[in-house]
Amino acid sequence: MQFIKSLDDLLYEIMSWMVFYPLTLWRVLRHPWLMMDYAASQLKEPAGRQYSDALSPPLFLLLTLLLSHAIELTYVGQSSLVASHRGLASLITDDTSLLLLRLVVFSIFPLIMAVLLVRRLGRKLTRDALQGPFYSQCYLTGPFALLLGVGGILFQLLAGHARLAGAACMVGALLWFGGLQVHWFARELKVSLLRAFLIATMGMIACLVAIGLIAPLIV
Repeated sequence: MQFIKSLDDLLYEIMSWMVFYPLTLWRVLRHPWLMMDYAASQLKEPAGRQYSDALSPPLFLLLTLLLSHAIELTYVGQSSLVASHRGLASLITDDTSLLLLRLVVFSIFPLIMAVLLVRRLGRKLTRDALQGPFYSQCYLTGPFALLLGVGGILFQLLAGHARLAGAACMVGALLWFGGLQVHWFARELKVSLLRAFLIATMGMIACLVAIGLIAPLIV
């Protein structure tokens, strides 16, 4: 009976994702500021009442990467990383490990942005202080990762127009994500857009450097 009850809860949880994932994605795209505030404010609620009308930010990011990976498998096929045996790529033996790798890579963006905000606010860097900004950033990183993933898939196709559309999609993702970062830092730190642009640029460079340090160990 305990197993059946656990199975019931698991089935309901998974099926509810089919409703709340598109709703959460739509809300993030339509009202990114409200969803960032929502992500941080829900952490103050009791554990059983958090994110009752949306997916939690880390789960939202994970499912977005899963969606991007499913699209890749459909139109491009298996990633070359799965078949590679060079460096850390030898640890990537199936789609699950590849998905976890991508989750770690894209989690670098919310982590570095959250650390940067906490430091700029002059607060002590603790787990509690970092969690709110990190969760807020996870909501933004989801659509960013999806757009980059779709752009990368289009870029891998042989058709010239598809490659051009893929490049445009990835540039659009960077502009969308970067623009939201500028306004987020300006609002949270109460600084000018120019200063917020410099802070956001510093954060983006730090993210790209961190990913660049990991990439040679994998590719």
